Amino acid sequence: MTPELVATLRPLLAAEASAEAYACGGEPGDLEQAVWLRLLERMETEGPPADPQRWLREAVRAEARRSRRTREIERPYDTEPADRTGPGPEQLALAAARHRVLRAAVRRLPGRCPRLLEALLSPRDLTYREIAGELGISQGSLGPERSRCLGCLRRLLTPEVAALEARG
Repeated sequence: MTPELVATLRPLLAAEASAEAYACGGEPGDLEQAVWLRLLERMETEGPPADPQRWLREAVRAEARRSRRTREIERPYDTEPADRTGPGPEQLALAAARHRVLRAAVRRLPGRCPRLLEALLSPRDLTYREIAGELGISQGSLGPERSRCLGCLRRLLTPEVAALEARG
């Protein structure tokens, strides 16, 4: 592309892009850039247009139509994916894996511990009175029983956690 052609077309392109951009819901600079790119592509394959001003007007209108169609089809995100404040897929997968390991360890505990810890981990958020009623033990013995069960769970999970940290 010759500097003379660029200098000749620049003011016309700026005016045409400004006139068409807002009607298609775009920015004039984006429209100008798309037309310059189309002109470069054309120059490589077909050479310069015979009537550059006419070609430029048609190219601006064609790009404006394309931009309008694209705008009608594409829907923007409400927020950028990188701006999300919640946990991402990696964090959710890791949390699910930790949850599975914990539940598996709880099932391996001796005696009433699996039932007690499952009741404590329940999403129903049971009170001590409700847990004691479910397990058929006194409410006063729940605290000491819970402490023993958590001690067993800690001893059971210590080798697994140490092995994961050594590999990770």
